[in-house]
Amino acid sequence: MASADLKDELLCSICLCIFRDPVMLRCGHNFCRVCIDRALDTQDESGVYTCPECREEFQERPTLMRNLALRNIMENVLVTQHKETETGICCTYCVDSPVPAVKSCLMCEASLCEKHLRAHSKSSEHVLSDPSTSLENRKCSVHKKILEYYCTEDSACICVSCSLAVEHQGHRVEILDEASEKKKGKLRNILQKLTTKREETEERVQNLEERWRKAQEKASGEAERVTALFTDIRRRLDDLEKRVLSEISRQEKEESLSFSSLIQKLEIKKDELSRRMRHIEEICTMTDPLTVLLEPDTEEGGDEDINRCLHDVDDLDVAVISDKLHTLCNIITDIRRGIYVEGPGDILLDVNTAGNNILISDDLKTATWSQNKLNRPETAERFQNYNQVMSSRRFTSGRHYWDVESSGLVMWSVGMCYPSIDRRGGQSYIGGNNKAWSLMRCNNQYSVIHGGKYIQLPDKVSSDRVRICLDYEAGQLSFYELCDPIRHLHTFTATFTEPLHAALCVWSGSVKISGGSRNWEKPS
Repeated sequence: MASADLKDELLCSICLCIFRDPVMLRCGHNFCRVCIDRALDTQDESGVYTCPECREEFQERPTLMRNLALRNIMENVLVTQHKETETGICCTYCVDSPVPAVKSCLMCEASLCEKHLRAHSKSSEHVLSDPSTSLENRKCSVHKKILEYYCTEDSACICVSCSLAVEHQGHRVEILDEASEKKKGKLRNILQKLTTKREETEERVQNLEERWRKAQEKASGEAERVTALFTDIRRRLDDLEKRVLSEISRQEKEESLSFSSLIQKLEIKKDELSRRMRHIEEICTMTDPLTVLLEPDTEEGGDEDINRCLHDVDDLDVAVISDKLHTLCNIITDIRRGIYVEGPGDILLDVNTAGNNILISDDLKTATWSQNKLNRPETAERFQNYNQVMSSRRFTSGRHYWDVESSGLVMWSVGMCYPSIDRRGGQSYIGGNNKAWSLMRCNNQYSVIHGGKYIQLPDKVSSDRVRICLDYEAGQLSFYELCDPIRHLHTFTATFTEPLHAALCVWSGSVKISGGSRNWEKPS
């Protein structure tokens, strides 16, 4: 009960809230400074001032005296209240048991719960806002009045007095809540745009992660392919080594047996010759002529078999060994083919050279005609008059090939050009000058172009895929249609004096480029 009585003594009789900056009239009654100032302001015109509580009259506007004792009591109450609550901003008037505030009254500089909000919400003078502990910041620092307006030209929150001041005269002023809603609308639009950009960025991140994953898978696959290739090479080389050594060992054994047999024959022949020599020496020592003449003649010969055997074991059969070693040449060919053939994706299109009516895919492999102009920046590298694009890779040596595949109602040109080709004007078309060579497809007919000269080919189009083959040192650029069987279309012969880039020109549909391999062989 005592607590309730104390609470009543701490309430201003005007705003019915706990005192804020309490002041006292001569009659002894206390009020909030803001509340009594407003009450006295309304009495200025009558010239008679009365106490709102006891109605004592004053002939002059009474002087307001600060009630320091009451102010200290209020500060202690508020400090105690905020220490006891953990619910955030609490109601200013709930001293006994702190209750969370739902609104703040800017005029009374008080935070209000649901119960104490009713008295303040009945008057338009009591400006309510979300709960705040810094109510002083909601007042004008110059006029100490509530900030109710927003000056759009100065981007400043102002009070009524500020709106009438010279520095804001003629400026567009909006009610604070309306200005806040407008700004919220702008922020929502910005938020929507940022959300869209974030989603686009997330999509690009996902695309890059997917491409990264595919690149890792491709690299892993290539590593496995190379490992398998060299494992097979080592296996085949080991097998070949064993077979060649086995063949040499077999022949060595056969030759050993032949030599052993021949040596035995020769030993026998040597013994026989020694015996005959001794017999002839004995005859030569005889003195009786009749005896010498009666001895049979000794014939030379009988060496034909020995000579034939010597010829048969003259050397190893190197023809057989050479035939075995020929397999090694095939293995080496396979090794070179496995090492030097570069996988698909070696040729990428250079967006910096692409014309404004040609779309380039994210993987830089496909060029598509676009009806809408893309407004790419005009640079010295970009084609200006034709829907053309060059490859970022250039070729300065070797033999290479790649394939192009078209789709849709197509009209295109594919070929090669020097980097010094013009990028604007009629002469910038690939094949329309001496710095480019191209194959053009228009409907179902092929033509080849170089130096501005067109040669129409007699064969009709039977496939959507074409192969381009380059032999830089030989000075040959050939085109093949990838049908069954592969059909040769045309070969340009030239002495190439600059690096060469692959080039595409698309009038309709799309063209995809793939490959970029080396060590191709011309189809028969």
